[in-house]
Amino acid sequence: MEMVDLGRTGLRVSRLGHGGAEFHRHEHLNTPEFVGAVLDTLLDEGINFLDTAACYNRNETMIGTVSHRRDEFVLATKCGHLDDFTDGENWTPETIAASVDRSLRRMRTDHVDLLQLHSCDVDVLERGDAIEALQRAREQGKTRFIGYSGDNENAAWAVESGVFDTLQISYGITDQQARSKGILAAAEARGMGIIAKRPVSNNVWRREETTLAYASEYARRARLMEAMGGVPGEPDDPFLTAYGFVLAQPEIDTIIVGTHNADHVRDNVRAFTDGRLPIPEETVRELQRRFDHLDDGWPGQN
Repeated sequence: MEMVDLGRTGLRVSRLGHGGAEFHRHEHLNTPEFVGAVLDTLLDEGINFLDTAACYNRNETMIGTVSHRRDEFVLATKCGHLDDFTDGENWTPETIAASVDRSLRRMRTDHVDLLQLHSCDVDVLERGDAIEALQRAREQGKTRFIGYSGDNENAAWAVESGVFDTLQISYGITDQQARSKGILAAAEARGMGIIAKRPVSNNVWRREETTLAYASEYARRARLMEAMGGVPGEPDDPFLTAYGFVLAQPEIDTIIVGTHNADHVRDNVRAFTDGRLPIPEETVRELQRRFDHLDDGWPGQN
């Protein structure tokens, strides 16, 4: 698995990372033994970037099942939202401080490598106390670096503020605003590490159905782009097209893909390592052209 620096942090991360939201969606399947086996497979296959969030309920606890391998992975979590079991108010310093301590207990570690604000809006960012809570956590040694996870004008503000080490942002064939609005370029210019979430957009490319509500707009866009005809050089495998498209964006350091299946982990790793990537430049350019041609103000998907 190819390893790269996560921006100016100097953290070495795998180009393919793991997103914990998928464990959150399938909690009824998850036992410590089941999740531990998947996480062990991730690490054994060379995926060392694990991203989760405090509001993914039991997911952080499940990551604790591989705490004995803590020195083998870069650990990122997100904070700010209340989880399903906690009273209070989102985005307050008290909520964030309590969330960080709870995350460390759940994951059986004394620090995370990256602590990210989780999709708060510009009003919260401008207020400043949420950012200060992350900075205090860093001063206390509870995180090495701080980041922002979100999209659109919120992500643009976070980049321009200069206070964050990393940006986690949506990017894929049907959600290219991070490129077209210059957010990726601005983040790279500041030396930020860039993490792409939702790179396959719930598997909508060349597929007729989607199961998640947020992905219905992605599916609609995909049908419009596909209706413009064949894409030169496009691989036969839609997953390969989706992965290759995101990896071709030079500012992006790592992409996070969620799965709760060890076999899917191995399939994803093979896609990254068996010589089928990168995809042709002409394919990437055409997919960018179609998105830009059809975009009539399509919002990014927060």
